[in-house]
Amino acid sequence: MSSRIHQRVIIAGAGAVGSAIAATLATRGASVAWADPALEADNASGVAAGMLAPGFEAALEGGGAETFALLKAARDQWPVLLASLGAPDVGLWRGGALWVDLPGAAGPTSDDLKARFDALGARAEAVAAAIARDFLPSLPPDLTGALYTPQDWSLDPLQALSALRGAATAAGAEVVRARVTAFEDGVASLSDGRTIAADALVIATGMDASLVAPELAHLSPIKGHILRQALSDRSAGGPMLRAAAGYVSATASGVHVGATMEAGRADHTIDPTIAARLKAFGERLYPALVGADLVARTGVRAATPDGLPMVGPSRAPNVLIAVGMRRNGWLLAPLVAEMIAAYLTGDNPGAFAARLNPRRFDAG
Repeated sequence: MSSRIHQRVIIAGAGAVGSAIAATLATRGASVAWADPALEADNASGVAAGMLAPGFEAALEGGGAETFALLKAARDQWPVLLASLGAPDVGLWRGGALWVDLPGAAGPTSDDLKARFDALGARAEAVAAAIARDFLPSLPPDLTGALYTPQDWSLDPLQALSALRGAATAAGAEVVRARVTAFEDGVASLSDGRTIAADALVIATGMDASLVAPELAHLSPIKGHILRQALSDRSAGGPMLRAAAGYVSATASGVHVGATMEAGRADHTIDPTIAARLKAFGERLYPALVGADLVARTGVRAATPDGLPMVGPSRAPNVLIAVGMRRNGWLLAPLVAEMIAAYLTGDNPGAFAARLNPRRFDAG
C-alpha cells in the first residue's frame, strides 16, 4: 500500500499522464490543483487510439527485452490503477492484436515479428491466413500470413480521460483552466495572472511545456495523423488489427485508423494526402470502413533522444517531470503516476527509476 500524500501539488497537463497523476495523488490525500488551458481531450491523448501495446511497441520500435519489461509492467498497472479509483469504466479491452501480411507492403512480415517476439520473451503465435480469415471474415482475401499476440490491450481514450478526471475531482482535485508559466519559492504563476501555492510542481505537458525545468530542452516534437469513425462496432469483438502501413483499433468512441509519426513537426495542420492514404489503408484492412465518415485529426507528442520518457526530479527545486512518452502516453500513464507518487513520499520509485531518470541526458 502506497503512503498517503500530505502535500499541495500543482500538476501541469491534463492528458493521459497528467490525468493519471492527478487521480492517483488526489485519491491518496494530496491537495491537487490541475492546470491546463485546453478543454478535455483537446490534446495529444485525445487524438489517440488508446492502445496499450507492449508487444508490438517493443517488437516494432526496438529497445530489447528491457523495454518490453517496462512496457508490460506499465500495461499491468492499469487494472491496479482502476481498482484503486473504484473501477471506473475506461473501455479496457484485452483482446490482443493481430498482425496481417498484405501483398506489396513495405516493412516487417509476420515471420520477422515472430522472431522479434521470441527474442523479447513475449508471447506471439503464427496464424495461417485461412485461419485468420475464419476468425475475422472481414479481413482482406489476399493476406498471406498473420501473427497474433495476447500481450496488447487497448482502452477508449475519451472515456478514460473522462473517468480519470472524474476520479480526480471526486477526490478534491481542482481543475484550473490556465498554463503554469513559472514556479518559484513554492508559488506557481499561471497564464491568467493568478498564483497558486504548492509544495511541488509536476510537469506532464508533452510538447506544450513551459521552461520551468531545464530537462525539457531535450524534448523534440512528433506530429501524428489519425482518423476516427464516430461510431464503433467494438461489440463485434476481435483483436486490434495491425499491418506494415498502420493499424485499425475499435473502441467505444469509434474506430481509429493510424497513425503517422512525423518527427520534428509541431503544427496541427491536417495533410489531405496523408489523410487519404490512411483512409485507403483503413478501408483495405477493415472493409466496414468503406463509405464511413472518417474524421482526420492531428496531435503533437514529445520524445526524448533515447525514446524513453523522463520521470522523476528535475534540477529545478521541488519540480518533478513526467514527459517524453512519445506515442505511449496511455500505456505508460499508470506506471508513471505510481513513480511520481513515490518520489513525493520518499518511497521506492521502482525498478525503472534509473532508466527513466530525467538527468540521464546531462552532459558529463
